[in-house]
Amino acid sequence: MKIIHLSDLHLGKRVNEFSMLEEQEYILKEIIGVIRSEAPDCVVIAGDVYDKSVPPAEAVTLFDDFLCSLSELDIHVFIISGNHDSPERIAFGSRLMDGSGIHFSPVYSGETEPFILSDGFGEVEIYMLPFIRPISVRRFFESAEISSYTDAVNAAIDAMNIDFDSPSRKILITHQFVTGASCCDSEDISVGGSDNVDSSAFDGFDYVALGHLHGPQNIGDERLRYCGTPLKYSFSEVNHVKSVTVVEMAEKGSISVRTVPLVPLHDMRELKGEFDEITGLGRSDDYLHITLTDENEIPEAMGRLRLLYPNIMKLDYDNSRTRCISETELIADTRKKTPLEQFTDFYRQRNGSPMSEEQLEFTKELIGEIWEEEI
Repeated sequence: MKIIHLSDLHLGKRVNEFSMLEEQEYILKEIIGVIRSEAPDCVVIAGDVYDKSVPPAEAVTLFDDFLCSLSELDIHVFIISGNHDSPERIAFGSRLMDGSGIHFSPVYSGETEPFILSDGFGEVEIYMLPFIRPISVRRFFESAEISSYTDAVNAAIDAMNIDFDSPSRKILITHQFVTGASCCDSEDISVGGSDNVDSSAFDGFDYVALGHLHGPQNIGDERLRYCGTPLKYSFSEVNHVKSVTVVEMAEKGSISVRTVPLVPLHDMRELKGEFDEITGLGRSDDYLHITLTDENEIPEAMGRLRLLYPNIMKLDYDNSRTRCISETELIADTRKKTPLEQFTDFYRQRNGSPMSEEQLEFTKELIGEIWEEEI
């Protein structure tokens, strides 16, 4: 059984206010070329088809074109919803499309029925588990104690009633953050790892096609794998080699995983140096983060650089002046701020988002107890 593993297309995404639709259209055509060449038995897309729960019309049209191209290849396609998707929108029309070999995960209801495929080594059971939170699982298992994401996934898998001792091979497609995985800036990860799922939850499966994290990686061994995004979506990903994951399963217990690199229409790169040095590199349409090291600020630097680099996304300076200003501002700001303001700033810097009302109230109470005063 040969499987193409994809995830986190994030169709409709904007990076630093640049639309990625042209890049996404190009890379999806490249992926279709890889699928034609590899001739797999099925394709899995492990969540985050779209970047928003209500995607723009252009993103929906792009995905429709991609599905039409896949349907022409006469292979099974399995698609689940991720944390960026609307489960209801992903599930729409799924019963009608099952007949064409395009299978969407339904909205989670406490039950998960497998799809059964077969090859020369026997049956393969494919289970689709969309992104779930403890609150979305707890109501289906009122007698179970579900307080963490690991509890939620364990409860969902237990409810599948899988006979892991049977000779059939088992594949799970899911979209969660597995403990120990490496993250990057373009992902939505909960504070303190509260959304972590212990890898032991997936014991027994022959392959777990994971989505959610943008860097391609195995968790422990190649049996648990994130295939990563097909494109770079932040400058923390500049060193990633984006690819399509190809999984080949023979008899039970025999699995091999390899990758087919994807070359984007435009790369994402970081450049650092003096203005004359940077402009001497020649024109490029890549997406760039440029850091100038000149001691004096260059007049109209962004406009002048954009003549050579029309897709420049970020421009900043790194010199003795900016380092001194940053340190001075940090010290001055800290001295003027209350403990609550300092903590909320620290939280925002570490997590990329402000505290929730519940977290803010808890922090106020805690600081009040420590300082013994009303906040």
